[in-house]
Amino acid sequence: MAVDNKQIAVDVLAAVGGKENISAATHCMPRLRLSIKDKSKLDETAVKNVKGVLGLKWAGDQCQVIIGQNVPKVYEAAVALGVTGGGSVDESLDAPAEKQKLTPKGVWDAVLDFMAGTMVQLIPVMMVGGLFRTLAAVLGPQMFGVLAEDSAAYTFLYTTMYDAAFYFLPLYLGYAGAKKLGANPMLGALCGGILISPTIIAAAAEGGMISIYGINLAAANYSQSVLPIMLSLPVLYFVEKTMKRVIPDVLSTIFVPFLTLAIMVPVMFFALAPLGNFLGGLVAGFLFGLQNLGGFGTLIAMALLGAFWQLMVVAGMHVAVIMLAIVTITEVGYDPFLFVSTNCAMCAVWGVAIGAALRLEDPEEKGQAWGAVVAAVLGGVTEPALFGVLLRYQRTMYGMFVGGAVGALVSGLLGATLTTLGGATNFLVFLNYAGWGTGNLVVSVIGLAVSCVVAGIVTYLFGFSKEELGESEPETPNGVLAA
Repeated sequence: MAVDNKQIAVDVLAAVGGKENISAATHCMPRLRLSIKDKSKLDETAVKNVKGVLGLKWAGDQCQVIIGQNVPKVYEAAVALGVTGGGSVDESLDAPAEKQKLTPKGVWDAVLDFMAGTMVQLIPVMMVGGLFRTLAAVLGPQMFGVLAEDSAAYTFLYTTMYDAAFYFLPLYLGYAGAKKLGANPMLGALCGGILISPTIIAAAAEGGMISIYGINLAAANYSQSVLPIMLSLPVLYFVEKTMKRVIPDVLSTIFVPFLTLAIMVPVMFFALAPLGNFLGGLVAGFLFGLQNLGGFGTLIAMALLGAFWQLMVVAGMHVAVIMLAIVTITEVGYDPFLFVSTNCAMCAVWGVAIGAALRLEDPEEKGQAWGAVVAAVLGGVTEPALFGVLLRYQRTMYGMFVGGAVGALVSGLLGATLTTLGGATNFLVFLNYAGWGTGNLVVSVIGLAVSCVVAGIVTYLFGFSKEELGESEPETPNGVLAA
């Protein structure tokens, strides 16, 4: 059944109180984001019941209507109906939240928002770098042997392109994080560039010293690091903001960036960057501590991650864990634990969507489920499946729990290890494991396939009540439902 995007827009506008109740509209993938003037005029139940809508979330006064991959067309239809449009936005860059009191929860939410808003901008960079290394692994001696390990082509794909993405990570993070905070992005990039300056890297390799304003300190290698620059950026924001306030406008073009960096460099090298390295080591030790619980303990931890990871995603609790994992894999170059488990959780969601599409009888519901399959497996977007299947038919969560846990257990037993950070999140996810050769690739595919197949079977057999399937319960002669 064809999707009527204009009708979705008409029904959503009616449910939120009309176009007059919307100050602006934007969209990401897969949400239509509406800035609401008066929340009392919005009927959340009516929005959720609109055919083609998968769910609803709030970010301040912004109502985020979860639609799916057709959201750009619904957005265009809404604009054509008279809504003020603001175009597309990055998925994690939500509307500014209302100012809140300084509380531990508020601080934690702000930290997570900063990390998510920074890292999401780097997804294309990490994907490109990761996929080039994956291509080298596929064509190189680890698999098909088309390229020799000492060939210029292999070196270019495996080292040059990957290093261009990950070696300069502090520079990219500096730009993206400063942009997220509202600081000068080029100053953020410059801070990242200073951390990986060739003279500092060379001094660190020799175990030497560097001098900051005549004060010596041991050089350190901050390439491929995350936390040193991430800790520095909030300080950069406040220093730059202070300089703009105290320096006259006629002098600001030159002296705001100069004095900002003059202050930032010693603060960064003497305090923030070493603290970031120290915390990074603690994080890596924590995650590897989980991996080293012992065979059974590690497998249990992986099973729990595989089972419940997607609930953490829905609750917004996943960002901190992902950050820990990124810190770890940039430190050591591989991950046999966390991303292995979460990839199984992702494939379990695919299985749930497939099982639902095969089991549901209503043509429209079946079509929506198949749409969720396409979005997840081909597009790497699981929200349509999460909000359109799992949260709508809650028994299907059994499939996700069992499939994710079993797949993660199998992956742990077989020793599957992720070797490429930032690769595909769709059906090509298995290529993230190609760096260690055919054997690792095969066991990763087995674990991922087990997650998907088990989740699909459990969903098909146990994921729906008879009412959800449109089947009537057997009745007694008096019309009372039989026990």
